[in-house]
Amino acid sequence: MRISGLGAVLAVALAALTLTATTARADWLKAESERFIVYSEGSERSLREYVQKLETFDRVMRYRSGFPMNEAPARKLPIYLVNSRSGLLRVHPSTPQNVVGTYFPTSEDIFAVAVRGENDEILLHEYVHHFMLGSMSAAYPGWFVEGFAEYYMTADIDGGKIQVGGYSENRAYWLFNGSWIPLEMLLRSRPAEITRSSYRETYYPVAWLLTHWFFSDPARLQQLSAYLTSVGNGGDPVEAMETATGMTMGELRTALRRYLNQRSLVVRVITGDFPPADITVTRLPRSANDLLLINQRLKIGVEDEDRAALGQEVASIAARHGDDPLALLAAGHAGMHFGDRPAGERALQRLIELEPDNVEALQFLAQERLRRARDVEDAAESMALKREARTYLGRAYAAADNDYRTLMLISEMRSGAPGYPNENDMLTLGLAFERAPQLAEVRLSYAAALIETDEKEDAVRLLKPLANNPHGGGASDMAARMIAALESGEPSPTLEEPLDGATVSQPESPSEDSPESPPAPASE
Repeated sequence: MRISGLGAVLAVALAALTLTATTARADWLKAESERFIVYSEGSERSLREYVQKLETFDRVMRYRSGFPMNEAPARKLPIYLVNSRSGLLRVHPSTPQNVVGTYFPTSEDIFAVAVRGENDEILLHEYVHHFMLGSMSAAYPGWFVEGFAEYYMTADIDGGKIQVGGYSENRAYWLFNGSWIPLEMLLRSRPAEITRSSYRETYYPVAWLLTHWFFSDPARLQQLSAYLTSVGNGGDPVEAMETATGMTMGELRTALRRYLNQRSLVVRVITGDFPPADITVTRLPRSANDLLLINQRLKIGVEDEDRAALGQEVASIAARHGDDPLALLAAGHAGMHFGDRPAGERALQRLIELEPDNVEALQFLAQERLRRARDVEDAAESMALKREARTYLGRAYAAADNDYRTLMLISEMRSGAPGYPNENDMLTLGLAFERAPQLAEVRLSYAAALIETDEKEDAVRLLKPLANNPHGGGASDMAARMIAALESGEPSPTLEEPLDGATVSQPESPSEDSPESPPAPASE
C-alpha cells in the first residue's frame, strides 16, 4: 500500500520521533578513572573535578600509609552521585532521614551512593573503610577503624595542596558538649554495641580525637603501633593501651581533654605535583534515567513483601526501552530474582545475543542454573544444569577474568563436590578475595576453605579484620565464632547458606615510612 499526502508526512514525522526517542541520551554521565567509576546527573566539568578529587584523596592516603601511589586496585569502586534524597531512596528505600551517603558491599556489587555536593565527608569516610579493607590486612580494633576514617574524611583538597587532620564541626560539638564515652567502653566495643544514646553520640568524636592525638606526634605514633600490634595478637584492648602509653585510662582521658582544649590541633599539609587523573566521560542512554538506580536496588536485597511489586515495576519500565541493554539486564535481573523467571530468561538471552560478552547477564544465567540444580532431585538433570552454568561462567571469565562475582559463582558450583576444596578451588577463592576483600561472603567462604585444608592460622588472619569490622553485623559475629572455635580446638561453625554480608555502612549522622613512589616534589 502506498502512503501519500498527509499520511506520508505523518509517517515521516513518526519515524523521526521514533529515531529521536531511540537515540536520545540520558541526563546521566559516566566517568571512569584508574580507581573509580562515577555516575552523575550533573555537569561534565563538576564530574571530572569530583573524580580528580577522589583520585588525589586515594593517593594521599597511599602516600601517608607507605603504599605505592601508582598501584591500581584489582577492582574499581562504582559511585552513584544523585541530585537529592529521592535518588538515595530509589536505591535504598529505608535510608534514614539524615543520611546523605551509603556504602553497599553486596554479593552482586560493591558500590556507594551519595547526594552530590551535600556532604563529601560521608562518602570519603566510607571510602576510607573500603581502602582499609582492601589495602590493610591487620585486625584493627573498631575504634581505630572509625577514628582513621574520621581523621581522613575531612581532607581539604585544593589542587596540589592537601590538608589532613581537620575537624568536623558536628564531631567537635559533641566533644565539647556531650558526655564522653568511657575509654574502656570505646576500646572494647563496636558502635552498634553501645546502648546509651549519649555514648553513641560521642563514639565517633572520641575515636577521632584519640586517633588525632596519636597521629600528631612521632613518639605517640610509635605507641599506637605497639598498641595495635598487641591487640592484633589477642591482647586486652585496655591493658594494651595502658602499656603502650604508660597512662591509666583516667590519665589518658585527661591528656585528650588537654589536647582538645589547646584549640590548635596538628593539621598535616601535603604539597606536591599530583598528576591529573586520566578520566574518560561518556553519556549513558536514556534508559539510565529510569533504570540505573533501580537496577542497583535489585543488588542490595529486597524485603519479601516488596519483591513481587518491584519485579512488576522493573518489567514495566524496561518494556518501554525495548532492546536497550540496560533495560534487558534490569528486566532479566528482576525476573530471575523477584518476578517472572521465564521472562527474565528471555530478556537475558536476548541481551547476550546483542552483547555476547555481557558479564552480568552471563552471571545471572549461570546463577539461575545453579539454583535449579540445587532444587531438582534427579542427579542427571542437576548435572546437566551445572554444565550449562559452567559454560556461562566460562564465557563470563573469558570476558572479564577479574570479576569477583564470576569467581564466587565458580566456587559455589564446586562447593560440596568430591575433593572440594582442591588446589584449583583455593586459587579461585584466593583470586576472589584479592578482588573483593571488602565483601564478608568472600572472606567467610575463603576462610572456611582454609580451615578445610588445615590452614587454620591463615584462616584466623583472614577472619580477624571482619570480626573487628564496626559495621560487620552478623558476618562479624560469624567470623568471631569461627575464630573462637579455631582457638579452642572445637569444630568451626559451618556456613549453612551463602552470606552476602550486605551490611549497609552508614556512619553516625548528626542529632611513617616513606612510600615507594612519593609525589614529586612532596613535603609536609
